[in-house]
Amino acid sequence: MINPLHIIWIAFIVCMCLALLVLIEIRRIEYRRENEEMFGTKAFDDKVAAVGFTDKEKRTLDKIIRASSFENKDAILNSSGLFEQAVAAFYDFRKGVFSVRDETLEAVARLRNKLDFTASNPLSEVFSTRQFNEGDRIDIILENGTVVKRSEIVRRNEKEWAISYDGNDGSLAAFANREITVRWTRPDDAIYSTNLVVRYVEPGILVLPHSSLLDKRQLRRWVREQVAFPVTAIFDDGSTTGGMLLDLSAGGIMIGFPRECYPGQHLRIQFELPSFGEENVEIEILRNLGHKNKDYPNYFCLTASFHGAFGWTQERVLQYLFEANKAKKQAQKRVKEA
Repeated sequence: MINPLHIIWIAFIVCMCLALLVLIEIRRIEYRRENEEMFGTKAFDDKVAAVGFTDKEKRTLDKIIRASSFENKDAILNSSGLFEQAVAAFYDFRKGVFSVRDETLEAVARLRNKLDFTASNPLSEVFSTRQFNEGDRIDIILENGTVVKRSEIVRRNEKEWAISYDGNDGSLAAFANREITVRWTRPDDAIYSTNLVVRYVEPGILVLPHSSLLDKRQLRRWVREQVAFPVTAIFDDGSTTGGMLLDLSAGGIMIGFPRECYPGQHLRIQFELPSFGEENVEIEILRNLGHKNKDYPNYFCLTASFHGAFGWTQERVLQYLFEANKAKKQAQKRVKEA
């Protein structure tokens, strides 16, 4: 009869051997990445020479690449997303951004600017708050979801960023270690938002950690059609107001009301969709553009997205847009033929 203790020892030795093999393979891969020439090195060197990095920036960029999982060295120069992914991995490898020397952090910031991977470049995709810029306008949404402050970024570095706050809603010191939602609108692109815990406060300023967990909501994913449909809004408190639907898409709308609404506010609207009947759908306010429409000077123009169970409305809106676009093209064709 086999002694159970022998079986335990055999299993232990097998596990130790497997673990040793795994460690050897990991070390071999790390050695190769740190010492061997990577794919795309020639293209990488040519691009680096064209940009004109300093020696410190070159060394920092090489460290960032070696800390990433990329096989192609050239990849990091071609995408803001890959750059931010590699930077985050580099900070994690160094046990957090606060463990990295300031001169290295400054080199990373210069690399981002020289590669034009900041949010100010309309061709650059946004993946991290480190790409935001000083002066960008920010919405602050507090825990109760009802108070919104218009703010701006007053400083930003690799460790943290700070936004202005006037403190009229209570003691500013009370915001330390509290979670808030920040929302930034990039014109002609999307609305980016994330939840962050305030690190600390300064006079008139909230200091925040960086985040790569950005919720992106497209502003113009769908084809839009300018309309002028009367609409009724029903608010959470049961009050109603009349307004005008100004443009329409399968993803959202622009709507005009005689009363203000704030970003993040939810309400229901009712309107008549030609040929399809009455629609009753929940919406979420995205932006308040003020008195923008000259045809309705007393209305606040609000962009909004459909929310909740809106699949049936979306399907009928798509059909309406298809028919409207088809009728428009036929009318243009008749004008040309005439």
